[in-house]
Amino acid sequence: MKENRTDWFMFGLTAMLALFGAMMVYSASAMFALKETESTSQFTYFYKQIGFTAGGLAAMFLVSRFDYHILQNRWVVYSLCFVTAALLLAVFFFPAINGAQRWIRISGFSFQPSEIAKLTLPIFLAFKLTEKEDDIGDLKGTVLPCLIALGVLGGLVFLEKDLGTTIVLCAVFSVVYFSAGARILHIASVAGVLVLIGAAAIFFAPWRVARMMAFLDPFQYADDEGYQVVQSLYAIGSGGIFGEGFAQGHQKLFYLPYPYSDFIFSVVGEELGLVGTLAVVVAFGLLLWRGSRAALMAPDRFGKLLGIGIITGIIVQALFNISVVTSILPAKGIPLPFISYGGSSVVVSMIGVGILLSISRSAQVPEYREPSPRRRVPRRRERMA
Repeated sequence: MKENRTDWFMFGLTAMLALFGAMMVYSASAMFALKETESTSQFTYFYKQIGFTAGGLAAMFLVSRFDYHILQNRWVVYSLCFVTAALLLAVFFFPAINGAQRWIRISGFSFQPSEIAKLTLPIFLAFKLTEKEDDIGDLKGTVLPCLIALGVLGGLVFLEKDLGTTIVLCAVFSVVYFSAGARILHIASVAGVLVLIGAAAIFFAPWRVARMMAFLDPFQYADDEGYQVVQSLYAIGSGGIFGEGFAQGHQKLFYLPYPYSDFIFSVVGEELGLVGTLAVVVAFGLLLWRGSRAALMAPDRFGKLLGIGIITGIIVQALFNISVVTSILPAKGIPLPFISYGGSSVVVSMIGVGILLSISRSAQVPEYREPSPRRRVPRRRERMA
């Protein structure tokens, strides 16, 4: 047996996605930057994003060099849960932005604690489901602690009016718990309760009902709740197969709100066309392959569950964002990992990949051995009768 080297393919793929994201952020935000700075600079958002990317790359590399078993320490796990919950509570002491309280803002610096929750939850689940490996179905010792962790983290994120991230956390919980060996009946029961809660969250909130109606017929609500989706569809449709060219898109020119964040995939579709959007989808498919490979080849149960939880969170978030932009799902604000503007999302996502890289380095694979030559046994001649 020998230890794996760093999975440079996964590292390079993540780096390319992040650098591509910085380029698209520049294209999507240049006019916004000129307007906000009164024609001083068109690179404001780009400089910030490239800084986030550089910091994320450094963090990804450093985390990949650490032993991921550090995260299996009880004090580390519960401290991380406590800090994450405290930060999620702290956002309610800061002013709301666009009707939502998701950010901590101090002296021009902003941070979104819900991004940390996407790592905290899989770490806790992997720890608890490894510790209780022989009692996965134990209601008091295993099921309730895991549900409490989901309820606290997901509940606080939900109160921030961030239903998209809440859904991602629920998906991570379901996949990790199923991978740990839970019975289908238990998973189905929990999933059923979560679906009911989600349905109630939609139908008892007027603005979510309006978004649902706009999802069913976006062009009927093109001047109101369906505005973003309609502009997004115009952008993607006008891109055709090869696109209008980098930085040549028109929908980002104050037609599509926040084109550099949640709807950046629309800019990719308009400027790089079907080729560009398919390239992004294929890149996330390759990342899913390498992340799943790292998880499945982990030397222990903790590494397997942790890797599955992290890669699930990244891919579900990407699918969710792309589905919203293409009107497959109702509109909900959630960034496209590595590509959308925002330091919290970029850095935390890269730290997640760094943990996957650490798991892949610790995986044990059989050494290749040359097959031994087969020994020839002389055949006996049959005696003539």
